[in-house]
Amino acid sequence: MTDAIRETRKKITITIDGQSFVTRDDDQEAASLLRLAGVDPAQYDLAKIKHNGEPKVYRDEKVIDLKDGDAFVTVRQSAQVA
Repeated sequence: MTDAIRETRKKITITIDGQSFVTRDDDQEAASLLRLAGVDPAQYDLAKIKHNGEPKVYRDEKVIDLKDGDAFVTVRQSAQVA
């Protein structure tokens, strides 16, 4: 994407674990959002809290259509037993 196109896109503010992030890319993979928040996608999943309070967990490769004000949390993945 060229810088000119990126500059014309509206800024979107989201939160991950209560911390605000601003982006102009309205469709990003869950793993990219985790990295944006400084979290390792190999150890955590991204989840969006739905209106009923239940988390909607996204796979790392899932492309999420972001909307201004979206709130996400990180969820520790289950430890595998050897």
